[in-house]
Amino acid sequence: MKEKKTKECSAVTTDKDLGQKFWDDQYQSNTMGWDMGEVSPPIKEYIDQLQDKNLRILIPGCGNTYEASYLLQKGFTSITVIDIAPTLVNRLKAKFKNNSAIKILLADFFEHQGEYDLILEQTFFCAINPALRTNYRDKIFSLLSSKGKLVGILFDKEFEKEGPPFGGTKCSYEKIFKDHFELKTFEKCRNSFYKRMDTELFIILNKKHLK
Repeated sequence: MKEKKTKECSAVTTDKDLGQKFWDDQYQSNTMGWDMGEVSPPIKEYIDQLQDKNLRILIPGCGNTYEASYLLQKGFTSITVIDIAPTLVNRLKAKFKNNSAIKILLADFFEHQGEYDLILEQTFFCAINPALRTNYRDKIFSLLSSKGKLVGILFDKEFEKEGPPFGGTKCSYEKIFKDHFELKTFEKCRNSFYKRMDTELFIILNKKHLK
C-alpha cells in the first residue's frame, strides 16, 4: 500500500513545449477536444451563490471562457481573463467588444501582476506542464487579496496519453496547496459535466496568512 501511495503522489513532467505557438495552433485548428462548450456546472453553482457583484475575479488560461460569459450574465462588474493564444484572445475581444466589465489580456499568467478576490480554476491547472504546479500555486497566492480564494475544478484521474490535459490525484494536489491555503473544500464533484462524472474534484482554497 505504501508503494502505491508514493507512486500516486509523485510529480509528473513532460518534454512538450506548451508555449504560445502550441496553444495558438490548437485554436487555429479548433482541436480543443476537452472544451465542454458551456460553463462548468460546479462553478456555475458556486457563482450563483455569490452576493458581491464587485468581486475582482481572475480566470487564468481562460480558453473560451464560458465562466466569464456567465459572470457577465449574472451582473459581475470586474472580470479579468488571461490567455497566451493570440487567435483565442482576438476572438474574445471581438465577442466582448465594448463591455467594460471584462478585461481580456494576451499574456503569460506567470508574469501577470494584480490583486484579485477570487480566482476561478477551470482547465488551466491541467493544461500547464505539471512541473510548474508549485509555480502556479505561488503565483495564485501572490495574486490573491488577503481574504482571496481559489475556486474551481481539478481532474481526479490520470490520463493514459501524455497531456495536455494532465491529470493527478487528490493526494498530490493537497501536498502542493496545503501549506499556502486552507483547504476549505477539496472533494469529489457531485454535479460535474456529464462527460466528466466521477473524474473531478471541486476545490475552495482560502489564502493563508503566512508568517
